[in-house]
Amino acid sequence: MSATTADGGRESALLRFLGKAAKLLATVALTFLGLLLVTFLIGRVVPVDPVLAVIGDRAPKSVYDRVYLELGLDKPIYEQFWMYLRKVFAGDFGESFLTKRPITEDIARVFPATLELATVSILIGTILGIPLGVWSAVRQGRLVDQVVRVLGLVGYSAPIFWLGLLGLLVFYARLGWVAGPGRIDISYEYSITPATGLLLLDSAMQGEWEVFGNVFSHIILPAALLGYFSMAYISRMTRSFMLNELAQEYVTTARVKGVPEWRIIWVHALRNAAVPLVTVVALSYANLLEGSVLTETVFAWPGLGQYITNSLQSADMNAVLGGTLLIGAVFVALNLLSDLLYTLLDPRVRRQA
Repeated sequence: MSATTADGGRESALLRFLGKAAKLLATVALTFLGLLLVTFLIGRVVPVDPVLAVIGDRAPKSVYDRVYLELGLDKPIYEQFWMYLRKVFAGDFGESFLTKRPITEDIARVFPATLELATVSILIGTILGIPLGVWSAVRQGRLVDQVVRVLGLVGYSAPIFWLGLLGLLVFYARLGWVAGPGRIDISYEYSITPATGLLLLDSAMQGEWEVFGNVFSHIILPAALLGYFSMAYISRMTRSFMLNELAQEYVTTARVKGVPEWRIIWVHALRNAAVPLVTVVALSYANLLEGSVLTETVFAWPGLGQYITNSLQSADMNAVLGGTLLIGAVFVALNLLSDLLYTLLDPRVRRQA
């Protein structure tokens, strides 16, 4: 191969990479812009007067008119949207009418609790869901398969708030195996210095194992319930992917060659099934981050879900829109991450790129 041909191949590969990167960035930008537009329109469609939310319903009309102009509500809708975009890109989500603090400070305070709960939950769901899905696929049609599928069906069908109340009644009120609602007992609340906001990590880093045990006792029940919900989805998708892989010709060839069955299942088939499973786990994680509102409410968990719920009940739309925008951004980021991991793990996708 000549040097000219090699240089041309490298330039072609570079151009393909740059083109793919540009398309990816454009897609993310358009998605985020659409997310901003949706959150802005939600704030305008919801039947809540933003002026009254600021000044109350007893303020005189002169104050109402002044705040109305300050909020820019007299301007056309496209100008209001432009003002909204400028503030968001400057990191200004406004001030919470409920807490009287900037939305960014409130979110920075409550989001670590949701992140910690979702992370423990997805670890439980993944560690249990993948082996159960593999086992179910290997034992297709047998008792084990039926049991796993029923467990998944219950996890999909049972209301999470009902499971939460039942769990509190049984494991907290009756058996006393776990701590009650909340994130940490008040007697331990000031025993550690918050560094990351993740209490399990902070207490372990500082060697406060008694605090770690108390935090773990609080988080294990809500995390187990959310983990059960994600396990139902992950095990079902793992079963589907494994059934597809076990029907491939390379599995038959490996069996003919005398490759041990455990190696065929856990090394060859699962490795190929792991590529689409990355997307499944990432989307499950995103769903836990944005869908744990009811769980946080039942367990009085001071996270983003409870913050948005309380803000919505108080007509604090700045806080609601700020929290909704963060959840949407996290969802977009996790989707992007799963696409990148998919490309790295699957050689066929890399060659097409």
